[in-house]
Amino acid sequence: MPRLNCAERKAKTVRKDHKLGVRRQCALMTLARSKLYYQIKTEKVQNLRFLKIIDKQFLETWRYGPHQTVRYMLRNSQKYSRHCVRHLMRLMRLGPIYQQSSCPIPDEMT
Repeated sequence: MPRLNCAERKAKTVRKDHKLGVRRQCALMTLARSKLYYQIKTEKVQNLRFLKIIDKQFLETWRYGPHQTVRYMLRNSQKYSRHCVRHLMRLMRLGPIYQQSSCPIPDEMT
């Protein structure tokens, strides 16, 4: 069984059939009522498939950004928009690795 954080444990102790109302129970436990009704969204199956493709591609070509990743996917008959690829790459915290600029800093020029 997965470990529950404090808010989840408190949400499990709030009962609707208790003589105190839900609002009062939440107030006594300093719990936001929205925690009772919030359900975690799961990722779509199609997005999970693309996440695997992007992850595999990123391990091979770590310097690719969203534009090059979309081109890579099109070459492999996977059609997906640049915006969705950018979103998925940010979700996985992936980003291209560029060579650092060798331009002098303005303070060093004087």
